[in-house]
Amino acid sequence: MLIKPDCIPCILTMSIRAIRKLALNEHVVKELYSRILEIPSLRGQYWDITSAEIIELVWGKIADTTKSADPFCSLKLEQNKRIMEIYPFLEKLVDEASDPLYTAVKLAILGNALDVMISDSRQDIEHSIKEKLEAPISKTMYREFKKRLKQSNILLFFGDNSGEIVFDKLLIKTIKKMYDPEIAFVVRSVPTLNDATLDEAKMVGMDKIATVIENGIDGPLPGTILKRCSNEVTDFVSRADLIISKGGGNFDTLEEETGYLKGKISFLLLSKCDPYYKYFGVKIHHPVLANFFEKG
Repeated sequence: MLIKPDCIPCILTMSIRAIRKLALNEHVVKELYSRILEIPSLRGQYWDITSAEIIELVWGKIADTTKSADPFCSLKLEQNKRIMEIYPFLEKLVDEASDPLYTAVKLAILGNALDVMISDSRQDIEHSIKEKLEAPISKTMYREFKKRLKQSNILLFFGDNSGEIVFDKLLIKTIKKMYDPEIAFVVRSVPTLNDATLDEAKMVGMDKIATVIENGIDGPLPGTILKRCSNEVTDFVSRADLIISKGGGNFDTLEEETGYLKGKISFLLLSKCDPYYKYFGVKIHHPVLANFFEKG
């Protein structure tokens, strides 16, 4: 999905929130934000681009200013730690559900709201998750997803944020328990925002239940552009029976390549903004499961 006018203030807000999490003095903050405002697409001068590609430019400026390749390293560790603490609670929700896969899918999508939850206490996070589980996902989409999953021997999973990948781990464990396909989990090669890299994936034990591979992209892109990925990733794409894409950054970039993906991708994310509401027809802040499958 290419950017809409709505995306510009959203990216700028994300940018200043990210900057404020760093130990920078006000003069540096102003200079950095001024440089971000020079990006043509944030001035309405270039629209043929995805939000993830703009954020890659923003993050490059942040990393250059901080002289750090991974300014959010400590934040990512904290997010993983906080969600691993409630992992037994999440497992119990799935184990006691009438349809464990449905609950695991819902939880994986709700993990996309981690940025909102992470500052809360453990009890508040658990309460929030229970409340948000009440929001439904499309039964038609779920039935299609479950059918495709049952038929799949190779599953490729594009991960998103740290912390969120703990929810993904639970979904993958549930899938393996039911169907046992070969599963590859893709993380970022270059740190960007709070997105998971190989280190964060290993921290939560993802490498114990799936083959974890870096995407091979040579920049801080919080998304997935297949032509920039490694041969290992594109080989998995060609062989996979089902591809799961988590989060808005992966959706925005991979939605532009759904033809190439040959009708075998499911997007799991939250409907976080008006463009998503218009695209999916799902209320803002509600979970989205959207299949792009070949019919027949």
